[in-house]
Amino acid sequence: MKYREFEDAISPERMCRYVSACANDTKRAMTLYRNNIKLSQEMYAIISCFEVSLRNKINKEMTANFGNDWLRDFVLPGGRFDSDPRVEGTRKIIKKAYEGLVRSNNYVHTKLLAEMEFGVWKFMFNNVQYRLSGRCLLNIFPNKPTSSPRLQYDNAFVFNALDVINNLRNRIAHHEPICFGNTGNIDTQRVMYCYARIMQLFQWMDIDANSLLYGVNHVVEVSDRLVKI
Repeated sequence: MKYREFEDAISPERMCRYVSACANDTKRAMTLYRNNIKLSQEMYAIISCFEVSLRNKINKEMTANFGNDWLRDFVLPGGRFDSDPRVEGTRKIIKKAYEGLVRSNNYVHTKLLAEMEFGVWKFMFNNVQYRLSGRCLLNIFPNKPTSSPRLQYDNAFVFNALDVINNLRNRIAHHEPICFGNTGNIDTQRVMYCYARIMQLFQWMDIDANSLLYGVNHVVEVSDRLVKI
């Protein structure tokens, strides 16, 4: 395909960053765009497996502490997320999903879990929700290092790591590029930082990421190929 046709399909506004990063070499720009898509596909697959694993670990811990319908119970009157205005955003998300399932006569706990976006699980580790949830969620990380005066491996550390992952997930979901650095140059350092955080949290959860992602994980290879364009 000629570049003008490619640009017409993708849009000049979207392509301008790629062309600029490739020193106005339009052929390289098309290659970079395609490789950005490939890297996005690879990372989204990893994030998807991580999100499901994290959700299931959280659910297992919370079920053990608060019962089989803990997520619903947290937002019902008198629930742990019911009266604190600082968790109103999370409460609304859960309550809306729950009420939708009830209206369709389709509520079961597992379906409510599946309705939750990544941000819900991330915010389970912010200071307020971590406290309201019984301060038990760090139990899902049996291999977490012991904190030191210099570095605290606490709920805030986990929240910040999940925030990095969530931000990249949202960029990919909204078709935003992930192949640029702060100055607009070709750079996958932020992607690889996010990837390292995911691998770290898999290990903390005592999940063998290499086995889980067998045949799926090509992030390093695709990243290396992209930066050589």
